[in-house]
Amino acid sequence: MQADFWHKRWENDQIGFHLAEVNPYLRQYWPALGLPAGSRVLVPLCGKSLDLIWLAGQGHQVLGIELSEKAVEDFFREHQLQPKISQQGPFKVYAEGLIQLWCGDFFALTREHLGGCTALYDRAAMIALPPAMRQRYAAHLNGLLPEGSQGLLITMDYAQEQLDGPPFAVLDDEVRERLGGVWDLQVETERDILGESWKFLQGGVTRLVERVYRLRRQGGC
Repeated sequence: MQADFWHKRWENDQIGFHLAEVNPYLRQYWPALGLPAGSRVLVPLCGKSLDLIWLAGQGHQVLGIELSEKAVEDFFREHQLQPKISQQGPFKVYAEGLIQLWCGDFFALTREHLGGCTALYDRAAMIALPPAMRQRYAAHLNGLLPEGSQGLLITMDYAQEQLDGPPFAVLDDEVRERLGGVWDLQVETERDILGESWKFLQGGVTRLVERVYRLRRQGGC
């Protein structure tokens, strides 16, 4: 899956993955992390998510990473914000208030780019990637954030042979294999949402579980 795939999805408004509301799991489980106001939150493959506005509303500094410049520009336009634009290495940075959206390749991101980032919110990144890219994504993510960082990860679990992604199936075993040696993982909830998803029902999927993980970065890794 190449960058052109996502550019075309955004250009053609094929963005069924975009939610028209703040993710309810974010509202429910984020406060329990107890992060102080001012904490910097990394949001990989953020699109134009309303979750970015919600996180900033909690007093967090939000650092979203997004490949599509159209998604970034749509975000600021739809919220009637006038960002300042600058360049950080390979990234074009749009900044307004507590929100920075970095337009570019997630895999070009370094620890130096993140500064004091100590939190992670992944609702749409891991499930957007096919298996080989997920392995690369997890390995890169594991090297970015410091000991003690916290966050939430939301995945979808179904029989991949029943329907092609994205969003892709990311099973619990894979999450633990990719992240378990670096992050403490705690399942906050898992819920079968098949009855709420026409695409998956129509595609013949027989089980569709959303799973929410609470993450804490271990030391010594």
